[in-house]
Amino acid sequence: MADEPDEAPIDPSPPPAASHRKRRRGRPFFYGFLGLWLSVALWNLYKPLPDGMSVRGAIVETPLTELHFLADVTSADAFGAPVVRQQIFDAVLKTVAEAHEYLVLDFFLFNSQRGALGDTKPHRELSSELRDALLARKRAVPALRILVISDPINDVYGALPSRDLAALRGAGIDVVTVDLDSLRDSNPIYSAFWRITMKWWSSDGAGDPWLPNPLDAGPDDVSLGAWARLLNFKADHRKVIIGDDGHGGITGIVTSANPHDASSMHSNVGLKLSGGALKPLLDSELAIAHASGWQGAWEPPVLQAPPAASADTNARVQVLTEGEIRAAIVRNVSGTRVGDSIDIAMFYLSERSTIQALIAAAKRGVAVRVLLDPNKDAFGHSKDGIPNRSVASELASASDGAIKVRWFRTHGEQFHTKLVAIRGATEYWFTLGSANLTRRNLDNFNLEANIAASVPLNAEIATSIGAWYDSLWTNLGPPELEYTAEFGAYADAAQGTYWLYRLMEAFGLSTF
Repeated sequence: MADEPDEAPIDPSPPPAASHRKRRRGRPFFYGFLGLWLSVALWNLYKPLPDGMSVRGAIVETPLTELHFLADVTSADAFGAPVVRQQIFDAVLKTVAEAHEYLVLDFFLFNSQRGALGDTKPHRELSSELRDALLARKRAVPALRILVISDPINDVYGALPSRDLAALRGAGIDVVTVDLDSLRDSNPIYSAFWRITMKWWSSDGAGDPWLPNPLDAGPDDVSLGAWARLLNFKADHRKVIIGDDGHGGITGIVTSANPHDASSMHSNVGLKLSGGALKPLLDSELAIAHASGWQGAWEPPVLQAPPAASADTNARVQVLTEGEIRAAIVRNVSGTRVGDSIDIAMFYLSERSTIQALIAAAKRGVAVRVLLDPNKDAFGHSKDGIPNRSVASELASASDGAIKVRWFRTHGEQFHTKLVAIRGATEYWFTLGSANLTRRNLDNFNLEANIAASVPLNAEIATSIGAWYDSLWTNLGPPELEYTAEFGAYADAAQGTYWLYRLMEAFGLSTF
């Protein structure tokens, strides 16, 4: 028998023409889908903003007596037991109880979901406290008009409708869920794909519940559609209550706190305010509600101008939302000079223009202090410190140590505060509210609401904010309490982590 060849002979003939034709026929579909994907991504990244967004209200002269700083602070004693001091939701509930004509509430988290905390009893059941207060006030004053504006997260994007919101609707209270699809996409690569392929069949979160609930470790599962919506990473992140004061005026609270059971031990700040400065925010809330399908016909009241007062007894107050928050912060930070000081207390800090403005201020000789959450706790889950630990390292390094950073000592809860304060030669300027210093919060993606105010250096509210900040920064208080830790306790100088975050941010993949 002849030896068989080592290899099969090579057929020199060209491949069948049919395979070439199949590839050629597939290319137009591939490039057409790619073009559609890119077009949808770019449009939803830069499309016009809905009415009610990016508001810069007029600066309104407001008596200093109408501004009240509110703070919730959680620490731990020498045995690890929580020590909690709270003011914000007591003031919120009081605002509800005193309303006679109207109330508008807009809170990002208004639910009892507890994350991975499971059956752990919360410090306060804030969601039911607020729900019951609204129901009781509606029963007491049936003519009271109440509008609750809600983020879809409170219904787990349609998969688990909120019983709290259902109870409010059943009592004749208007509840509207914000249309997040009308907002710009912060995660354009994914969101464009979602809009093309999934939105048409999963937009309401309906479907078979077979995936774990991302917000609660309980037994209820959710649909793929709910998860698909969640990954768009956008939100109505505001935390606002506005109402009448029972005497023909307008009053409200702008805060960083949510009526959310699992958040009830978080440290937060807020500002209780009365007067016409709130009118642009009220108009903004009603515009957002109308854009989301609310059919309410009532209009906000006409406000009378306050009596004239001297500059020494007035604050200059302004509503800021979304991108206007960043513009005001960068403008005021950039205007500082030697002898001025900047104090920041923040849950997340990563927005580039803000970081650059802080570094530049420190190089001009401005005293800059930054108090941050260590980004290690999230409702029973552990986090890796992104973005704050990497950004803190950048601030310290780029300023040659001129920017001082400390960490708030959390014990499972979060330092959820959002405040920037600047002490200049002649006035004290501050802004606080819902906005973290991140791209999503400051670049017209999320809905955000802050109040900014300029007050005399010796104003009581300036003293209150300064004393609160100093007490945390220097650990002033009972000997067994330690609010904050030095920079080295959590600083993450691993540039690999930092540049990975920056790369994700550049491609719109960051969740911050």
